[in-house]
Amino acid sequence: MRQSSTGGASDGTATEDDRLVSIGTVLNLLREEFPEVTISKIRFLEAEGLVEPQRTSSGYRKFGTADVERLAQVLRMQRDHYLPLKVIRDHLDALGRGEQIQLPAPGALRADGPSERADGPTASRVGRDELLAAAGISAAELGEWESYGLLLPLPEGGYDAEAVNVAGLVAELGRFGLEPRHLRAMKAAADRESGLIEQVVAPLRLNRNPQTRADAETTTKDLAALTVRLHAALVQTSLRVRLY
Repeated sequence: MRQSSTGGASDGTATEDDRLVSIGTVLNLLREEFPEVTISKIRFLEAEGLVEPQRTSSGYRKFGTADVERLAQVLRMQRDHYLPLKVIRDHLDALGRGEQIQLPAPGALRADGPSERADGPTASRVGRDELLAAAGISAAELGEWESYGLLLPLPEGGYDAEAVNVAGLVAELGRFGLEPRHLRAMKAAADRESGLIEQVVAPLRLNRNPQTRADAETTTKDLAALTVRLHAALVQTSLRVRLY
């Protein structure tokens, strides 16, 4: 039985306050908070059993309010807590049973002590076993991804907390048939984009003014966010050109 995001069971019927909408409308509703979400992503989450929209006699998907809220929950857990889909599914099942769940603080996983926020003075880290458990992958899979440079341990040991998110995304892409060797181009592009940002920020970090050096970190985050948005827009534009 399908569960709502608040843990209540859905009887599969629409009420006056739960009008069924198309997947395109769901996309528009979600994009206000999740600008990079796509119809393909929603369909993928459906295929993974994270949401179960109703179907019309013609086979079209129809989503209720609970479905949209559930999708938003899934996307938040991915974005804010770097959780893989398997863990997210377990959390949603627990909520559906009326149980309490505890989510890790955003970017707070560490391999060597108390949690720190990712925007603190020291980058958060996770240990190898923590990464395997959080991403729901095997040591062999991690080893293969490392051989292609998709995930690399830090010099001081452990992995950057963002590695959990990377591992989850690599695993999801793998379900579409994209293997690590196919993703090397994405890693190379990310390295080039990071290098470009570093060129812009490097003079700020070397400045004698302490405030200017402090502003370098804010500038780095702003440039990174803009770069990600531009990359997503370029990919979507390219796909539209090819499809139409």
